Amino acid sequence: MRLGPSAADIRDLQRAKQILEQPGLAAQISSLIGRPVETAIKNLPGPFQRAIVGGTRHALRFGLTSMVDTLDHEPGLPTSTMRYRIAGGLTGAASGFFGMAALPIELPVSTLLILRSIAEIARNQGEDLARVETQLACLEVLALGHDASDADDAAETGYYATRIGLAQSIGAAAQYLGRRGLVRKLAGPVAELIARIAARFSVRITQNMAAKAIPMLGAASGAALNTLFMSHFQDLAWAHFTVRRLERAHGLRLIQQRYEALPANASATDDLARPGT
Repeated sequence: MRLGPSAADIRDLQRAKQILEQPGLAAQISSLIGRPVETAIKNLPGPFQRAIVGGTRHALRFGLTSMVDTLDHEPGLPTSTMRYRIAGGLTGAASGFFGMAALPIELPVSTLLILRSIAEIARNQGEDLARVETQLACLEVLALGHDASDADDAAETGYYATRIGLAQSIGAAAQYLGRRGLVRKLAGPVAELIARIAARFSVRITQNMAAKAIPMLGAASGAALNTLFMSHFQDLAWAHFTVRRLERAHGLRLIQQRYEALPANASATDDLARPGT
């Protein structure tokens, strides 16, 4: 007989919801640079914004085929989020120094670093990185979190709404990869999934690059922005794979019900931890 979530499980679920439903990356960047990031985005040249969308798709294809290379697949191994934040800060410093000209190099490198860190967090939460479904769940993290400026379906704003919206595309991609394996040239349902996730992730990339393009920010601020960028997706990854861990233990339906019953910005109550409440 499967028992309901414990008080510790509910505390983890509460923390996960606080992260997943927090204000979007734009608000965090605006707080860091001291001005609305939307203003900086409007000042980006049109061709540069279009290059971000195309570059994001390329970076995601590269990241999906490379993120688990050389990683130990054994579930439960520890992870080090700090080393990825340092590496992300270094790429941000280079981007802040060289400006928008660094985008073709920085984007795939930063995306791969983020996905590698997400994969380690997934493994630490008991996920098997050898499974295609886990690799796609890592990619799914890049579509989580939301801002008013998101380019994807406006109805897909909450955590479970986003997962439900992507479920069919992820399922089709998993079946495709299950038959053909993970190869360097990704097409069909996998390309469709990447395009959907890129539509959301490119918004975050644009916000980050627009902030770094502000005159006088320089290398130090570029490093700070990239560290914030990395931390944002590490937090989302921890929350996402915490929810998945609890779903494996207690069932998706029950955890979704408990998640939706919890307030977004308050401590969990003992009543919610008791089975059947």
